Amino acid sequence: MAAKKKTQTIKAPGKKPITFQKGGLHQSLGVPQDKPIPPGKMADALAGKAGPKAQQQANFAKNVLGAGRRTAAKGRSGGKSGGKGK
Repeated sequence: MAAKKKTQTIKAPGKKPITFQKGGLHQSLGVPQDKPIPPGKMADALAGKAGPKAQQQANFAKNVLGAGRRTAAKGRSGGKSGGKGK
């Protein structure tokens, strides 16, 4: 019997829920889950060199998941700079 794939759903008020397979991009690129995806492999996936599914997963990771990290980072940085850096 095959192992059940772990999926995660992002729900936002007023928007359609987004469901995706956790670790799907790692699996598509052949990178272990506990290791970060190398920038070269990510660039190849975004360019479509790793296949159309990996390209969709890379775009999703960059735009949807990355947007959440960028938003959270803005809220974390304190001080007088307002999160703009140096």
